Amino acid sequence: MSLWKSIKGELIDIIEWLDDSHSSLVWRFPRHDNEIKNGAKLVVREGQSAVFVNEGQLADVFPPGTYTLETANLPILSTLKGWKYGFDSPFKAEVYFVSTRQFTDLKWGTKNPVMLRDPEFGPVRIRAFGTYAMRAKDPADIIREIVGTNAHFTTDDITNQLRNLVVSRFVDNVAESKLAVLDLAANYDEFGSQVKEKIQPEFEAYGLELTTLLIENISLPPAVEEALDKRTSMGVIGNLGAYTQFQAANAMEQAAQNPGGMASGGMGMGMGFAMANQMGQAMAQPAQPFNPAATGATPPPPPAPVAYHVAVNGQTTGPYDLNTLRQQAAQGQFTPDSVVWKQGMSGWIRAGDVTELQQVFQAMPPPPPPPPPAP
Repeated sequence: MSLWKSIKGELIDIIEWLDDSHSSLVWRFPRHDNEIKNGAKLVVREGQSAVFVNEGQLADVFPPGTYTLETANLPILSTLKGWKYGFDSPFKAEVYFVSTRQFTDLKWGTKNPVMLRDPEFGPVRIRAFGTYAMRAKDPADIIREIVGTNAHFTTDDITNQLRNLVVSRFVDNVAESKLAVLDLAANYDEFGSQVKEKIQPEFEAYGLELTTLLIENISLPPAVEEALDKRTSMGVIGNLGAYTQFQAANAMEQAAQNPGGMASGGMGMGMGFAMANQMGQAMAQPAQPFNPAATGATPPPPPAPVAYHVAVNGQTTGPYDLNTLRQQAAQGQFTPDSVVWKQGMSGWIRAGDVTELQQVFQAMPPPPPPPPPAP
């Protein structure tokens, strides 16, 4: 056996890539003495592409399938090499496998708070974070633009740059929207779609495709969030005076249930009297008039006046409010025996049997005294 046949028999004749790292984007096939045997088998699985690079120049790109590497199957590579040593000679070419599956759950987020002008709160700082998914769209561009001669290229080698692109375009989009911070949560999907559309060409320049971009959270600094929580708590509490009385009553109940503590003996009695005194003072204070301008609330509409219809000589008269009925009662035109009806009654009722109308008759003056006898 000649020396050449011995070497030829040692050359690798199956070229394939099995990857279980879940983060490898490009992997270069290790070559035996930088040579691939003419007639070798190339196995490209689903979710992969194979790129041939000859002496620094891209030769061919293979989609999923099994190929026999012969001159007839490699027209571009054949032209580049010229096959000076015959068609059975081994050729030197780098084989790069590119993963074309989707890489999901890639993180993005603002490293530092971003200053914005909020229409409600004024200048505020926000943070945002989320996830995105991408995949290889053009294996040749990936080799040209970002891989170069790296033997193993993972998503970690490019995500920092992609993260900066996402954050920059996201901040620009949120600032241009001029939405209030409290309204941003209702527009997560819209912002995600707009940012994805804006940065898609920049991903494609690297040979990549941005398939999904999600915004998970937009948050304010802790101090601002704490102030908002207090503001929300005040809105939930409502009447602060009633809430104070409720808290004082709870404190008295807890003290009474702890006979071994401070509530025992004279000290407990003193505290109880003090709490009771405070509650009495709070309840004795006159109610403050409702001021819509101070609370920012809109007062409810005034109640509709009560009106009754009165049956007179078989005819329906009215409706009359209570003041009018009181005047008619004083003039003797409206008596407890009059029959009345108002909205909600099932039928006509004697006026003296209506509780609400008893006050009308109570205000009637007694009959005048008889005139004195003539002298």
